[in-house]
Amino acid sequence: MMDVESVMRLAPVVPVIVIDEVEHALPLAEALVAGGLRALEVTLRTPDALDAIKAMKQVPGAVVGAGTVTNSDELEDALEAGAEFIVSPGLTEPLARAAIASQVAFLPGTANASDIMRGLDLGLRHFKFFPAMAAGGLPALKALSAPFGHVKFCPTGGIGPDNAAEWLAHDAVLCVGGSWVSPRGAPDKATIEALARDAAHLGS
Repeated sequence: MMDVESVMRLAPVVPVIVIDEVEHALPLAEALVAGGLRALEVTLRTPDALDAIKAMKQVPGAVVGAGTVTNSDELEDALEAGAEFIVSPGLTEPLARAAIASQVAFLPGTANASDIMRGLDLGLRHFKFFPAMAAGGLPALKALSAPFGHVKFCPTGGIGPDNAAEWLAHDAVLCVGGSWVSPRGAPDKATIEALARDAAHLGS
């Protein structure tokens, strides 16, 4: 099973994916992986999300995770669907303990020092900084990461092609999450592959 840092280092951008119809899942994943984005975060915001995870896992090279996981029941559902990593908008002790016990790569959301310290107490060293822009943007993350030199982040929320490289240049940032590479609706594979290819070269 892949650890969380390995997932975060697969590509500079983790697509944040909302699937409204399960038949969109496979072609979308194929296009993203072809463009160089292998870590795919399927948010549990729609009824088809779990089936989408199962479909995307059929794509060679795809590492498929579940996002918007908020409790241990959703964690269990995501793991049963085959999720290889788990992303949460926040950090609670019950969810963190369940994720750690399952040995799945886990990326909980944090936006302040107390969240990070709570995570460190649980043995976590990797966090999603969310919502990145609304929580103060890059200046906030720079200030927040300063006391925690060994902690790494995946900022998500308000990040796009115009500002992603700036975030990726910060030492504490291993990758960013973004939805711009995976627009909702029926996927245009050529367009998505081109977006993914551009994103895969960010920060290099």
